Amino acid sequence: MIRRPDKARRPLYDADQRARRDATRWTLVQGILAPLQFLVFAVSLGLVLRTLSTGEGAFAANLSVVVKTLVLYAIMVTGSIWEKAVFGRYLFAPAFYWEDMVSMLVLALHTAYLAALATGALDTAGLMVLALAAYAAYAVNAAQFVLKLRAARLEAMPARLVAEAAR
Repeated sequence: MIRRPDKARRPLYDADQRARRDATRWTLVQGILAPLQFLVFAVSLGLVLRTLSTGEGAFAANLSVVVKTLVLYAIMVTGSIWEKAVFGRYLFAPAFYWEDMVSMLVLALHTAYLAALATGALDTAGLMVLALAAYAAYAVNAAQFVLKLRAARLEAMPARLVAEAAR
């Protein structure tokens, strides 16, 4: 097996960015909204799957997707403000470029759901399938952010603890 030399890994935050991250209130806001969004997602996913499997509960499922979308908009707006406070730009800072790219897909799918619901462009089954597509994209995006958070925590740990955590 041919091994490539390890590339020097750029830290997620430099010292100034870490200080700004720790000083801004938007870090706390993101820390509250992220688990809230996941909770809303989990409940809504159950309602959407129930509607798809039984045909019942469409109103509750639709309402839950609307609530999920509103929470998503809130976390995206406040996340952009957080990114500006920490990295000096509202979106697509190098440290979060791919997370932001996938977030745009998540936003597009959730917004398409709202448009389809408002215009009647899709029947209930179509809406539920679109919601599942939006939720699949959200799950990928959430995993990206969890991995990024883990990487940031590992960066902050002393080297000895990182080696122990990797075992």
